[in-house]
Amino acid sequence: MSSVKKFLSDTAIYGLTTIVSRMLAFLMTPLYLRKFKAAAEYGVYSNFYAWVSMLNAILAFGMETTYFRFLQKVEKDEKEKVYNNSFLIILFISTLLLASVFLFTRPIAAWFADGQDVTPYVKYVKYFAIILIADALAVVPFAKLRADGRPIRYSYLRFINILVMVSSNLFFIILLPRLITASAFWANMAGNWYNDGIIGFVFLSNLLASVVTLVLLLPELLKLRFRLDKTLLQEMLAYSFPILVANISYIINENLDKMIFPKLMPGSAGMTDLGIYSAVAKLAIFLQLFVTAFRLGAEPFFFSYAKNENAQKTYAKIMQYFVLLMVLVMIALVVNLSWLKKFIQGNDFNPEVYWTGLKIVPILLFNFVLLGIYMNLSVWYKLTDKTRFAFYITGIGAVITVVLNVLLIPRYSYVGAVLSTTVVYLVMIAVSLFWGQKYYPIPYPLLRICAYLLLAIMVSYMSFVVFESNFWIGNGMLLLAALSIAFSERKMIREFLVKK
Repeated sequence: MSSVKKFLSDTAIYGLTTIVSRMLAFLMTPLYLRKFKAAAEYGVYSNFYAWVSMLNAILAFGMETTYFRFLQKVEKDEKEKVYNNSFLIILFISTLLLASVFLFTRPIAAWFADGQDVTPYVKYVKYFAIILIADALAVVPFAKLRADGRPIRYSYLRFINILVMVSSNLFFIILLPRLITASAFWANMAGNWYNDGIIGFVFLSNLLASVVTLVLLLPELLKLRFRLDKTLLQEMLAYSFPILVANISYIINENLDKMIFPKLMPGSAGMTDLGIYSAVAKLAIFLQLFVTAFRLGAEPFFFSYAKNENAQKTYAKIMQYFVLLMVLVMIALVVNLSWLKKFIQGNDFNPEVYWTGLKIVPILLFNFVLLGIYMNLSVWYKLTDKTRFAFYITGIGAVITVVLNVLLIPRYSYVGAVLSTTVVYLVMIAVSLFWGQKYYPIPYPLLRICAYLLLAIMVSYMSFVVFESNFWIGNGMLLLAALSIAFSERKMIREFLVKK
């Protein structure tokens, strides 16, 4: 099997797990949007998860990437030390966070409540403290499963996680209210603590799923030895710290708008706009899944393949295949918005409230394409141990994100937020490409990649703006785009199909 096919095989295994689990989670979105009393409630939901993404990055401390890197650097008999060090670093940071959150629960809840009743927010903060710790402690065990080549167990645990979350949501949101109404037993048992507000039960479902997953990882956790190798620890921290800062900067680039949206547009109108923004962003889930699956397959592959003589050429081919597929997925989503929008229909009182944000979906999708390109480019600083450049690049992006969000969100709401992201990703790609070609040159086919991106922009604009999301015309354009790409890349496709 060729190196590219091996990469695609690994990506498909982990990608299938990601796609199925995320799709099940995505299918819960219509339920939330119909059951939440207003778009503002979905804004609260989105605001919490945006902050969680930041704290997840802090708790993980860049240890996933560091773990993969140091497995390649140390001798075979020292691999256990890499595992122990990685986990113990996360355990120490998680303990500090848990203690801090429970000491300052009420002030944190008051900050989120922003003048509203703080009582439910206290409960939300406690839920998320436990979720964060459970998820953080699972990072390194999951990385070990990937490094050990155990995709079946990895997939099984991921599926269990999402099944617990989905089944808990269905129980709390649909089944339990009916049981309370129909049965005196359930009315007496649950009537005192169950109320019409469902957002707390959505968070509780996540908590149950995270805890169950951590318990199922006990076989991996029991292999740990609570011993630190201080020399190796210093090397790992030196490698991981720039990645941590880069990951935080990445979260700022990706989620700062959702984190500070209620502060830049205070009041119910701002929270409603955040709910609309977050709901339409769910329509980009298919492209987001593609990027996530790529990352899961790419990182171990890039490290393990780095010593091959033709590594750079292989990475260039992967970029070309990747962008080509991303562009086709982007176009496919844009031309089918006429029926995909049904997934984000509101409740019976205001069913079309979220559709007002559909105008930003093509831009959101394009942003995910740019994110995928940047993630692909980032291989150079990981392989050359120049992770400080991750800090420089994402730091530049974070500064631009903050400035543009503060300037544009109060004036243009979520349109300003999504355009800010576009500018940031373009800058980060340019900077990463410049430095990457200097320190680890990879012969990317830049003209072809730019041609793919231009094609995606043109077809998306024609379908969404000119033909107003007409299903038949849009899909006809998708077919023509696919045939054009297949013809222009026939040599590459032929090589891929016949290569062993």
